[in-house]
Amino acid sequence: MGVIGWIVLGLLAGAIAKAVLPGRDPGGLIGTTLIGIAGAFVGGWLSARFLDRPVERQFFDLTTWGSAIAGALVLLIGYRLLFGNSRD
Repeated sequence: MGVIGWIVLGLLAGAIAKAVLPGRDPGGLIGTTLIGIAGAFVGGWLSARFLDRPVERQFFDLTTWGSAIAGALVLLIGYRLLFGNSRD
């Protein structure tokens, strides 16, 4: 799967992570989207590096989606912890 595929997957993973963790994020929609894209890359890298499950083969693979969503959730939680709810 190429870089464009990971970006699209990251956009969708960011939307799913936002649905799982609703609330106001400090970065808004753009920040959440960028976190989703970064989370897809980080989740894919962690899955390949530590779980020995390379995920770059197919777009519609459960491992690919799981790692992208998990990466986006981890980054979104970290982002909220670091920057708090500054949009009150």
